[in-house]
Amino acid sequence: MAKIRDRTEDFKDAVRHTAVSLGYNESKLAAIMASFIIHKPRQRSPFTKAALKTLESIGTLEQFMLKHRKDYVDQHRTTEQERDSIEQEVTAFIKACKEQIDILKNSINDEEANTKGWLGIKAETSNADTIAHKHGVVLILSEKLHSVTARFDQLRAIRFQDAINKRIPRRKLNRATNTNTSPVDSSKTNSLEFRGPDEIQPVPLRVQQQLLDDETRALQVELTSLLDAVQETETKMVEMSALNHLMSTHVLQQAQQIELLYEQAVEATKNVELGNKELSQAIQRNSSSRTFLLLFLFVLTFSVLFLDWCVVKLNAKAMAMLKG
Repeated sequence: MAKIRDRTEDFKDAVRHTAVSLGYNESKLAAIMASFIIHKPRQRSPFTKAALKTLESIGTLEQFMLKHRKDYVDQHRTTEQERDSIEQEVTAFIKACKEQIDILKNSINDEEANTKGWLGIKAETSNADTIAHKHGVVLILSEKLHSVTARFDQLRAIRFQDAINKRIPRRKLNRATNTNTSPVDSSKTNSLEFRGPDEIQPVPLRVQQQLLDDETRALQVELTSLLDAVQETETKMVEMSALNHLMSTHVLQQAQQIELLYEQAVEATKNVELGNKELSQAIQRNSSSRTFLLLFLFVLTFSVLFLDWCVVKLNAKAMAMLKG
């Protein structure tokens, strides 16, 4: 077996001599020789650049959530307005990342449609592998964005649960104060009933004051009940908003799945139509070949009969000539 010889240095010497013969100066010659050692980086495709940009955006979103996690969850660190602003920024981040992923999906679908040849047959296997790789990249980006969104949903659920827990003890405290004021009112009314005869003169003023106190307490009880109703309504609204957000998240996931199923159904319909066309063409070819076969058999039979007739005629002439 022959030994393998490294001809790299010979190739470099040939390149150097050729460059000198072409009149290259020292700087150009040094650049050419350096290109053998330090290769230029490959030019990235627009899809790769967009995918890396989307991945960077998702990473920025994740860092933003980690940075403001305590500010969003802890009620004593920030106000409600600041937490709402953090939630709006995160929502805008998620929407922008989702739009970028949709753009990547549309570019893949366009490229896949352009690579299909006649009758929907894919032209090149390497191109099909590239498209499959791009589908995998988009799937990875979608899963990463979904994991970040799920973590933010957990933080939002913690915030809503803290808000609910904050409002429940206030209602219990209001009910306890109402129950404590009722025995005091009954004791005061009993003390008024058992006044002696020496205290009958200032009764009208005390009666008026008692009536005003009763009205004030009645209004206080009514306002307390209204406050309880408002707080209960507010708690239910917070729970409904949390459930609405969770439902919107699940609807978004189902919308992506439905869109994927729709694309697959459209592709399956196209494949069925192409199959029907090919079946019809095969039936036409079969019928034409059958007709050609029948015609060929008829001509062949006629030719055999004609040849047999010619042979009989020739035999008859030959017999006549022999008899003559």
